[in-house]
Amino acid sequence: MSADVPEGPLASPGFWLHHAALRWRAELDRRLRDVGLTPTQFLLLASTGWVEHTQGAPTQQQVAETAGADRMMTSKVVKNLEDRGLLRRTADPADARAYRLQLTPAGRRTARKAIAVAQALDEELFREAPAAVRSTLRRIAES
Repeated sequence: MSADVPEGPLASPGFWLHHAALRWRAELDRRLRDVGLTPTQFLLLASTGWVEHTQGAPTQQQVAETAGADRMMTSKVVKNLEDRGLLRRTADPADARAYRLQLTPAGRRTARKAIAVAQALDEELFREAPAAVRSTLRRIAES
């Protein structure tokens, strides 16, 4: 077979998607350290801010769904972010089992810094065709 034609796992887009995701996650982790967040904390903080901006104060469940995160893990990370003063968690007046989340001013500043870090990384890694990559990954994720 030609040296240009990949064989075995190297022929699999899924193989490369997995390795690309590992690279993206590791690099995001490294860069977010300067902001004081892990990728999971960033994802939940940014998701809280986005849902709050577009729909009003979200429930923890809404944030978990938006972020694609496990509910139990979300609860632990949200508690950590609350302890750090980056978000507020208040009882939902309409549902005693639910909490509503809001970013604090410090949380908004931190989220803005972290979003800028993530956007810079995305531009660096996906510069050739960000719209096409985003469209393909979204199609796969939502199917």
